[in-house]
Amino acid sequence: MKIGIIGAGNIGGNLTRRLTALGHDVAVANSRGPETLRELAEETGATPVRAEEAAEGAQVVVVTVPLKAVPLLPDGLLDGAAEGAAVIDTGNYYPQRDGRIAAIEDEGLTESRWTEQHLGRPVIKAFNGTYAQDILDRPRPAGDPDRLALPVAGDDEAAKRTVRALIEELGFDTVDAGGITDSWRQQPGSPVYGLRAGVEAVRKALAEASPERPADFRA
Repeated sequence: MKIGIIGAGNIGGNLTRRLTALGHDVAVANSRGPETLRELAEETGATPVRAEEAAEGAQVVVVTVPLKAVPLLPDGLLDGAAEGAAVIDTGNYYPQRDGRIAAIEDEGLTESRWTEQHLGRPVIKAFNGTYAQDILDRPRPAGDPDRLALPVAGDDEAAKRTVRALIEELGFDTVDAGGITDSWRQQPGSPVYGLRAGVEAVRKALAEASPERPADFRA
């Protein structure tokens, strides 16, 4: 597939490494410009581009930037994506880093719903509680007892199927975590956040989550 990755930090960089290794056509962008991505491009064969170009023709777009940077992304960022493209949101709200976001804290929006509103497109929430190094080190074949499972939330069922298939290709099982309204179950501080476990343990952790935001993740 043609995949655009916006954000080349730990998650974005390691997804670039794995997805190119699997044969996908990856364009990667960051906030500092394509010339700063030369080493990653040489290592992986990905195409470094400006953020405005990353989604062009992409069937999957990964937005993996700090939440405070989401409103600063270029207008029309996703306009050039392929019809029906799946947009993956890996973001988390950390008020110590992002500043206080009233819509999340006071109005009760889930982090990904807030991101959707800024992007103007539905998103699929995935990888937000995944250790970046695990993307490189922990892939396992289907059926392996040590294969990890990742929760995936979203309202667009077709896009969610695309994302789950891609994650499974990367070497991880997936668990349907419901819609974006339910995605508080995998936000920071929830039982599933950072959990390294299989399908049944991930399902149990999602079921045990509380909608109340933990004190450590409030401003």
